[in-house]
This record gives sequence, C-alpha cells and structure tokens, in this order.
Amino acid sequence: MFAILAKAGIHVSLFNHETTMKNTTDVPPTKFIEQKWSDYTAEQHDVWRILYERRMGQLVENGSKVFLDGAEVIGLRRDSVPDLADVNVRLGAMTGWEAVPVAGFLPAREFFRCLARRKFPTTVTIRPREQLDYLPEPDIFHDVFGHVPLHSDPAFGDFLQHYGKAAAKAESDEDVLRMTRLFWFTVEFGLVREDGRVKVYGSGLISSHGDAANALGPNCERRPFTLDGVFEQGFEIDRLQDVLFVVESFDQLFEAVREAEGRVGGG
Repeated sequence: MFAILAKAGIHVSLFNHETTMKNTTDVPPTKFIEQKWSDYTAEQHDVWRILYERRMGQLVENGSKVFLDGAEVIGLRRDSVPDLADVNVRLGAMTGWEAVPVAGFLPAREFFRCLARRKFPTTVTIRPREQLDYLPEPDIFHDVFGHVPLHSDPAFGDFLQHYGKAAAKAESDEDVLRMTRLFWFTVEFGLVREDGRVKVYGSGLISSHGDAANALGPNCERRPFTLDGVFEQGFEIDRLQDVLFVVESFDQLFEAVREAEGRVGGG
C-alpha cells in the first residue's frame, strides 16, 4: 500500500510517525536533476503501461473527474513513462505548476518551499516489474501519475501553493503536526464528492488499488471535511486508513488552507 512508500523519499519527514520538520537538519540536500527521458528502456515503459492500465481501469469509475481530466490535459499516456518537459509545457500554460526532477531525500521545509513556488519535486525512477505492488520508496508512477494531474486544476493548484506557504511557517510541534495531518488527509488520502458519489483524489489512493478499495469500502469511516477535524485526527502510515475526510469541492480545500495559514507560525 502507499502508506509504506511514505517512509522513504521526499515525504519521509512529513509522515514517519508524524515526525517534525526539525529532524531534517542532518539530511544531505536533494539534488535537482535532469530527467533523461531517452534513457528509459522498453522494459521500463512496459512497467509504466501495466501500472497505468491497472489503475485507470478502476479510476474511470471511482477517480475524481478533476484527476481524470488532468491526466488527459497534461498528456499522460498509457504506453510510455512521461516526459516531464512535455508535461510541464502543458501544465505551466494552465496553472503555472511545474514537476521538477529530484534525486535523493528532500527535507520537509525545502519541500514546502518548492510547493510555495508552484514546483512539485518528483522522482524519475520507476519500480521494477518484480515490485509492481510494493515499493519501499516513491517512484515516478506515484509522483507523476498520482500527484501531478491535479496540479492542472486552478483551485487545487492554489490550495497546494498556499499549503506550502503555510507549512513553511510552522515552527511549534503542534503546528507541524497539524500541517502534516492536513497534507495526509488531502494531498495523499483525500476524498471528494462529485455528482453525489464519493471519489478518490489523494495520490495514495490514485496510485494504489488496495488503499482506494479500502477508502471506499465498509472498513473506512468517511467524515465530512473540516479543518479542525483533520487537525485533531491522527493516522498511522503502515496500515490501511480507518478514517478519511470528504470535501465537497477543491474550493473548500482552498478556504481551509487560507484559514490554516492564519493559524500557524504565529499568524
């Protein structure tokens, strides 16, 4: 499940036992790199195809229309790993967001600052065929397929940028914990009501069949989204989620993060 992915890679300092940003000072800085798209092998493109077809076959039924439309407009294809240069041309024209390739660990505060500049750090490696269902760190399928389509939506893009600004201001343990929970229950494991049905939009649900099935099944309590409800709800990263939150629109997320921005860092 995706929860395992959060233990390593660019999001580890956010989710590892709900730790704080203060524990990242000794971590070597991430290097921003170039995606060498021509270096992907036929085998790697085929792994992308398998992953894409498996998830899209289900997401056409239970995925947010905003995600589905976004995947189309940014040019994601079933038969090849995305070329980020092409994705960014399309994405930048719509919302000004950009997927930036990174190698290595990205400390949380640096990650937040990237979001505040409408830059989304993404891994460019792809999992081997032997690990289609489990990988101990994020890969390009989780980061680009799972996250980036939503960045084409103006309301979600505004929310994510303001989230980065607010989270970068968090200093106290309480503020850091609250902003961690807001990211987890929206960007990673968010649900949205569309046309009377609850759909998945969080990247952990978009990229994982098991987590999505659990989120929409009888073993997960789906609560109406409120900022205080999210701030007060703990989570565990190494199990299927017992409680998730449903927004009525991405405008609701934007209003919530504006409120959060005024409540952290002494705001």
